[in-house]
Amino acid sequence: MTQTRYAFIKANWHSDIVDQSLAGFREEIGADAQIDVFDVPGAFEMPLVAKDLAATGSYDAIACAAFVVDGGIYRHDFVAQAVVDGLMRAGLDTNVPVLSVSLTPHAYQETDHHNEIYRAHFIEKGREAARAAKMIVKTRAAIKAA
Repeated sequence: MTQTRYAFIKANWHSDIVDQSLAGFREEIGADAQIDVFDVPGAFEMPLVAKDLAATGSYDAIACAAFVVDGGIYRHDFVAQAVVDGLMRAGLDTNVPVLSVSLTPHAYQETDHHNEIYRAHFIEKGREAARAAKMIVKTRAAIKAA
């Protein structure tokens, strides 16, 4: 039996928060799978790298994590929408599941209190992405076996 292999792409913007999703993902996936980690500058670059990785045929699923915050202009909503659309398109174009752990809070302030809340939240979102990744890999295997 081949070991399940995942790619995990994480944006470096707010890496102290985003990196927590990888911790949660690793915790939930367990030691039976391989996780290759790739850093990108920000959320906007994730869809292209996800598509490149999916095209290799080496990964059973790809998870992507970013924190797109409201910097005082309305741009964050457009970036978040473009990223999620791009991730979905990467998965559909390559036939490899691409999962999003991309969050866009409207009330984030760069304070110790908010940073603590979002670090904990990203751990849980990483766990959820891992559960989703395992489920979609299992479901797709069952479809192929049918």
